[in-house]
Amino acid sequence: MSDDGVPRRGKVDRDTFESTIRPALGAARDDVRLGPAHGVDFGVLDVGGRAVVCATDPISMLPALGAERAGRFALSFALGDVAVSGVRPTHFCPSFALPAGVSDEQFAGFWAAMAAECEALGVAVPTGHTARYPGAALPWVGAATVLGVGEHDDVIRPDGARPGDRLLVTKGPAVETAGLFASLYPDALAERGVDEATIADAAALLEETSVVRDALAAAEAGREDAAGGDAPGVTAMHDATEGGLRGALCETAAAAGVRIDVDSAAVPVAEAALATCEALEIDPWACTTSGTLLLAVAPAAVDAVVDALGERGTPVGVAGEVGTGEGVFVDGEPVDPPAEDASWGVYERLSGGS
Repeated sequence: MSDDGVPRRGKVDRDTFESTIRPALGAARDDVRLGPAHGVDFGVLDVGGRAVVCATDPISMLPALGAERAGRFALSFALGDVAVSGVRPTHFCPSFALPAGVSDEQFAGFWAAMAAECEALGVAVPTGHTARYPGAALPWVGAATVLGVGEHDDVIRPDGARPGDRLLVTKGPAVETAGLFASLYPDALAERGVDEATIADAAALLEETSVVRDALAAAEAGREDAAGGDAPGVTAMHDATEGGLRGALCETAAAAGVRIDVDSAAVPVAEAALATCEALEIDPWACTTSGTLLLAVAPAAVDAVVDALGERGTPVGVAGEVGTGEGVFVDGEPVDPPAEDASWGVYERLSGGS
């Protein structure tokens, strides 16, 4: 809830989660090993001694991106929420509520791109639902549940960051926001003085909005480095979605009950993303940046994880430390989570919503 009493856009805040959602979670079952928590990307079930990681996310459809880009972009969020557990996504279960204006041809291209990416990642589609409904409207066209079946010992818990861990950050702030706005509204950026080459560079960032391969590579490198040890190499991972880097840092610290200190100069940056945010008057650290991964890593495993990400061509910086206490401090100054993702108001304005 915002200060003026109007519900905020995007994910509900911690107070709403704690007062409304947490007290009403259905039956208590012993097979739920990790249940819902604010800012946590996934849950974990025990099924016959194996871990089933599960996550549910909305599906967006943005025809202006073209069917193939729109399909990959939509899929990345749901798969990423399972991948940050360190367990490979294995099953994708979508439910589509399509507007009447989406043609069969448009949906076919959108779905083909999703299916191709699922096949490339070894993800099956065991069930789903597809329909057109009165009142359905772009861009939100449904939701999906993703499962990852693996071993309990491989699960990297969202509350696992420990004092002494190093904090790694990939790609940097505003990757998703810049990629999306430069792809959808290049003329608005040009009108604000952003040159054509920078707009093209920013639009290309939309291809960087998936964390799936990075998360799995980092988790595997951490496991290999820690083989035979008492603790995992990677102790926590988080995709910096709504609320951006600042929100993800605060969620990671709150989940583990730790303090995180960040050196902003060590965080990778995409100059085109910063230029886009400056032109649109968006705080780059407070806007959605799917594709940017935060990792808490044991000191002994840092080099192995950095090398694994580097082999994928992913920019990564050792940007901070996890300590005792609470809260997030950037360059020594305390920061709070954004009251609302900084991109929502701009999207509403550019899309003609206000």
